[in-house]
Amino acid sequence: MRYLVLLAQDERVWPTLTDAEQADYMRAHVDFSREVQTRATMLAGEALAGVEAATTLRHERGHGGDWAVVTDGPFAETTEQLGGFYLLDAPDLDTVLELCRLLPHAYTIEVRPAVQVELPESG
Repeated sequence: MRYLVLLAQDERVWPTLTDAEQADYMRAHVDFSREVQTRATMLAGEALAGVEAATTLRHERGHGGDWAVVTDGPFAETTEQLGGFYLLDAPDLDTVLELCRLLPHAYTIEVRPAVQVELPESG
């Protein structure tokens, strides 16, 4: 089963960390990646650019129909921002949660099962 692991943290924290603290973060990600290799499969994983680089697309009703509004920045005003993700193929949720305990404890980690969507055949 595939699981998306979302990593959120106040992005203002990283620049305040010492070099040693930043190295600890990176070591935790390396340890996580190594352990995933023995217990699951990492399908993807990326760090994300900061919220200043985000673009949001929302659909709104008005002016005679639905239309898309594009704005700079994230849609939600929150203290924590999505900073990265891992997409894992693992035997079960318990395995993913055990693996996530290796990541830096400062993150808020959200794990969601990926849902297989059946698309109608085009024709």
